[in-house]
Amino acid sequence: MFRLSLAAVIATVCLFVCCQGTWAQVAVEEPPVAMAQPQTAAAPAASLAQSPSAAHLRGTYDTGSTAWILVSAALVFFMMPGLALFYGGMVQAKNVLNMFMLVMICIPIVAIEWVAYGYNMAFAVPSAIALDAGVGPDGKELPKHSYLGWDPGLVFLSSFAELSVDGANAYERIVTSGDTVEAAPNGVPELLFAMYQMMFAIITPALIVGAIAERVKFSAWCLFTVLWATIVYNPVCHWVWNVNGWLFQKGVLDFAGGTVVHVLAGVSALALLLILPKRRGYPGGQFVPHSVGWTLMGAAMLMVGWFGFNAGSAIAVGKDFLPVAGGVAVLAFATTAIAGSAASGAWVLAEWLKVGKPSSLGFASGMVAGLVAITPCAGHVSPFSALLIGLISGVVCFLAVQAKPMLGYDDSLDVVGVHGVGGALGALLVGLFCIRPAVGGIDQVLIQAQGLLWAGGYAFLCTLVLGFLIHKTIGFTVSHQAQAEGLDYAEHGESAYHLT
Repeated sequence: MFRLSLAAVIATVCLFVCCQGTWAQVAVEEPPVAMAQPQTAAAPAASLAQSPSAAHLRGTYDTGSTAWILVSAALVFFMMPGLALFYGGMVQAKNVLNMFMLVMICIPIVAIEWVAYGYNMAFAVPSAIALDAGVGPDGKELPKHSYLGWDPGLVFLSSFAELSVDGANAYERIVTSGDTVEAAPNGVPELLFAMYQMMFAIITPALIVGAIAERVKFSAWCLFTVLWATIVYNPVCHWVWNVNGWLFQKGVLDFAGGTVVHVLAGVSALALLLILPKRRGYPGGQFVPHSVGWTLMGAAMLMVGWFGFNAGSAIAVGKDFLPVAGGVAVLAFATTAIAGSAASGAWVLAEWLKVGKPSSLGFASGMVAGLVAITPCAGHVSPFSALLIGLISGVVCFLAVQAKPMLGYDDSLDVVGVHGVGGALGALLVGLFCIRPAVGGIDQVLIQAQGLLWAGGYAFLCTLVLGFLIHKTIGFTVSHQAQAEGLDYAEHGESAYHLT
């Protein structure tokens, strides 16, 4: 007993000593300006730099904000197996492994692309293609409007491997706030920001595959993913989320990816549906989900991951709303929970009234629809507005999915109706309900509509061309015989179930 007590005391002391080192703020010399989602080459305002009140304003690590973005990045990455389960449960049993592979293969493909040049294209400043924006009303020179970023030091993230930059480790340099001028350090290392954004780049093309499930060729999907990420995602990400991006400069609000993620996925899915053949036997065949339970588990994982998706996007706040793990992150967390919950109830009620019975699949679909719609709004709207957005999106997305048979396209897992319509709806509603950094109104709605038209139109046309070229060369879809046999065996030589 004495030995056990002594061991407990020693363990407690060791834990206390370790935690003291972990909790301490890590001070580094103020680095060169970081290249990040909401960043600029402007130096921090003198009054902010002199403030001793917060670590992120002194150019040192804000360990609380860094810890939250670490967790948020992991949560967004956790959404990938959640999406695989969500989609995998809705396909036939003979195609479930193929569905998992189509989703999960986006991880290695986009990760390599993002490290090689994707982050560079999206977030590098100064940009490779930029126009002089002139001088503002206050006489200060405005940042250039840019359309694409490029910095040789960010090819393969090579600058993060340098041993020192002005006496500080390059991988320790700090991201700056989301201001076009007078940006301030936000206390989060840029390398972490690059990894957080990589998770968004990975999951966006994975959303598209649900629309063409049970008929897409695996090799064609791999080729499409790398080309689409390069030609569509990276440029639009730069336009909307880089502070020099021309849509950012126009004032387009997209807190966590309504336009950059969900609208791009939805319109790209629609473009593919217009040029690719329908599934064998559609619409007369029986395409019954093989495991709604899997879909419900996947939806639960998506809901949890979405808190990192939205609340973690407080990394984009301006200096007036710092720290990153502060009030805006809390607001985004709350609005995400409220909208997702309200939308699931609205979808179920609409389904109950129309069909006569509420379904568990409808519950899961409604929750995802609400989460999609609140994504561009999360840190910009009030909790009450989030409730309204959730209720509206649940009903609107339900009606969009119900309209699919009338429109005649074969959207296997309702990507257009949920992600396309939900993302566009949220992108417009943020213009109506936003309380920060602008006050909602018709002017902001019109700005949001411009962002939707430019980003959505660009993605639609590029995807149409990409899909057509791939389909006419190597073929985008499998044969009817392979569909009848099942893509698990035809494409991968495996079977998900071995029953006796």
